[in-house]
Amino acid sequence: MIRLDVFWDPICPWCYIGKTLLDRALESRPQHPFAIAWHPFQLNPDMPPEGRDRQAYLEAKFGGPERAQMVYGKIAEAARAAGVGIDFERITRTPNTLDALRLTHWAEIEGKQSLVAGALFRAYFREGRDIGDKVTLATIAGSIGMDAAATLRLLEGEADVDAIRARDAHARARGIDAVPTFIIANQHVLPGAQPVKLWQQVIDEIGTLGDLDEQQEDDRQEGAAADSGG
Repeated sequence: MIRLDVFWDPICPWCYIGKTLLDRALESRPQHPFAIAWHPFQLNPDMPPEGRDRQAYLEAKFGGPERAQMVYGKIAEAARAAGVGIDFERITRTPNTLDALRLTHWAEIEGKQSLVAGALFRAYFREGRDIGDKVTLATIAGSIGMDAAATLRLLEGEADVDAIRARDAHARARGIDAVPTFIIANQHVLPGAQPVKLWQQVIDEIGTLGDLDEQQEDDRQEGAAADSGG
């Protein structure tokens, strides 16, 4: 398997669009080589724990209601073009995503990171739920087969808070400054939401290279056998 690292924040609409497009490519290539790992990158690390009113946050971030409407109008258009359902009208608060990222961190132990990521995106962008709320997060964990009660106990404490912040800092130290960012085999960087066709091309090229490697190994072994008189 080839590692595909995804740096993300669950309130990033481009991350939601990017995951959806990647998922479509993977579904079209069921023999894809990727082992996917999700990594934290908080867009708003200084967000209060209780979050903020979304409209007030957007207006402050983008310099007024007109600018905020323009920016998110373009995002909504891109989502529609990609066939990604986002209902911005249902989102009333912008949460602090530290706890949501902790949940994704724990999901790795059970091999459920991508399931959690998808559930968080749906909850926030389609249902307008507050994914900064601990009970909401525990409910989401339970919906994908994790232990909701155990998750809530962890969320009510400080488990892995420092680990998430350290991983976020490490991503920035590596030069990552926006999400989503995809890194293939710790070498090749794909920033932003990439189209399905590009992912399909990447998967196909990896498959071709794998076939060549296997052929070269077969040729090497055949050559070695001939040299030894086998």
